[in-house]
Amino acid sequence: MNKLKTPNRRSWRDHGEAPDYRFSLANERTYLAWIRTSLALLAGAIALDQLTPDLANPLVRVLISSFLCLCAGLLAVFAYRRWADNEKAMRNKAHLRYTGFLKLISGTMLLLTLIIILAITL
Repeated sequence: MNKLKTPNRRSWRDHGEAPDYRFSLANERTYLAWIRTSLALLAGAIALDQLTPDLANPLVRVLISSFLCLCAGLLAVFAYRRWADNEKAMRNKAHLRYTGFLKLISGTMLLLTLIIILAITL
């Protein structure tokens, strides 16, 4: 079933010029790298929950695994948003935006690392 587009609402893919395919493919590779990272976080969450029953208190293990799952989902959403924003900017010959989200991701992973170290040693 084909959806009819209203004349006033065009997709961002219809704006500007198609970017050089090399840049578009590089943007896609970056997106796929973020998705691989998201999958790795999800796999880590499952492994932590299922393969390490003696790591820490079961509640701590479930909380850390749930947090990793949440991070994986948020990272997947972030990956798509970043890919789409970069595609829009390239189509419209605009500057690529820098994001502060990378600092948040790095800080979160540092905090999670410290929590896991505490869970292992205590």
